[in-house]
Amino acid sequence: MILTVLILLSVGFLAYVRLAPTDVSRWHVPIGDAEDVTGSGWAARVIKEKPGALSELNRAMLKLPRTELIAGSVGEGRLTYITRSKVIGFPDFTTIEKDGDYIKLYARLRFGSLDFGVNAGRLEGLITTLKAG
Repeated sequence: MILTVLILLSVGFLAYVRLAPTDVSRWHVPIGDAEDVTGSGWAARVIKEKPGALSELNRAMLKLPRTELIAGSVGEGRLTYITRSKVIGFPDFTTIEKDGDYIKLYARLRFGSLDFGVNAGRLEGLITTLKAG
């Protein structure tokens, strides 16, 4: 009986993680002050803007597996994406924003408090792609 309850709770949790609606207004917000920092479950980076950088970063994000744009546009100057983990589908949110001569990148998880460096790795990969382009 206990095993059945545990299995049902686990399946329920996994279904919630995968199917929970996304409140775009919670995630697509101005980044505010930012610096190059990695926290537990989140990361932020700031880079010098170069012509076309926001468009390049948008293309790079959309090439990532299981990633989609949920709000914003290059013209708006702020874009927010959801990226889901491969097996369970844990959602991470990444916002990229042009702010004057800089571009701010902010990636964070929705559930839990530890991302094993996934969000920082995503931002570093985007910056590397931008520098290579």
